[in-house]
Amino acid sequence: MKNMQPKKALDLIIKKSRVHFYKPIQIAEILFHSRNQTLDLRDLELYRNSSKKWRDQITQRLIGRISTSSQRYQDNIFDANAMPPHLLAELSEFNKTHHGVVEAYIYKSLHYKLKTIYDVERYIKSSTPKTFKLKDLLQVFIAKPGLKRSGDKMYEITVYALFATIVRALQAEVTVEIGNKDEEVLKDFEAFIKIVLGLELGMQKVSRPASLFRVGVTNAADTGLDMLTNFGPVIQVKHLTLTPEMVEDIAAGIAADSIVIVCLDAEKNAILALVAQLGLEARIQGIITLNDLEHWYELCLSEKYRLTLGSTLLRDLIREFELEFPSSQEIEPFLHERGYDNLPLPDEWNVTQV
Repeated sequence: MKNMQPKKALDLIIKKSRVHFYKPIQIAEILFHSRNQTLDLRDLELYRNSSKKWRDQITQRLIGRISTSSQRYQDNIFDANAMPPHLLAELSEFNKTHHGVVEAYIYKSLHYKLKTIYDVERYIKSSTPKTFKLKDLLQVFIAKPGLKRSGDKMYEITVYALFATIVRALQAEVTVEIGNKDEEVLKDFEAFIKIVLGLELGMQKVSRPASLFRVGVTNAADTGLDMLTNFGPVIQVKHLTLTPEMVEDIAAGIAADSIVIVCLDAEKNAILALVAQLGLEARIQGIITLNDLEHWYELCLSEKYRLTLGSTLLRDLIREFELEFPSSQEIEPFLHERGYDNLPLPDEWNVTQV
């Protein structure tokens, strides 16, 4: 390929993509359809919306889900700093003359990434409370090419599994009680009390198990909240360096009185200083570091608790991992159907380099 700019643009998109690979797959399907029908890729409106449907059909099969990002976020794949139509058209010409080699490159890159995910999944599933090490698990996401972008989600999962396990073990309860005894008010707002508070007339107090809830799978990096609780604080997990702007955005963007931040040890003092500087002490309930997490993991997995907390913790970790990350059985049959498995890639298109 004489002009390497289209490939550089594609590689950047692949490098930035999480394991779900929505944007690279969208590009691959545009190239596939362009190769098999007359399609002028310089005219974006010919395929802007259709390409999302093509992508969703493939992602549903290969990774079991479709993109739920905003239309604006999905469309920025065609921005000047991503894959604008003129670069896509150049990529398409090379792809056509080389029998779909760019499509194969994208899907083989996905295959490579899914195999690394499988390695992580296998490590978790083969671990026991005696052998599991949190630091070893997180290190895989730092060391493995192609997984760094998903490290924040793995970090979030490890936090959620730990917190949920401990909260359940503590048998913590949350009590909702109506303090107003005015019978007229209670009668007038009986429907509200039942639907919103979950209380029946005459029963002005109820206790429920304390629970945590992950906000859900996200397709783009964000500074939004990661976990909700029914006992007060919301939880923000960050494995990356927090800037003053990010701390302020966290506090401004979350409508809760109490926020718990989970971060790297090296960030704690800086965050405390920022919190004080920004006058946010009243809203930050606490800061938890990786050392804290490792200590609690070791405690749960220790001989003292491994038959109870340890086993539960690993089950929660496996469940959340499977919910978050694809473990496709369809990628190899798909590569074979399309003929990508037998299509050799040029040296400069080595998928392990991405």
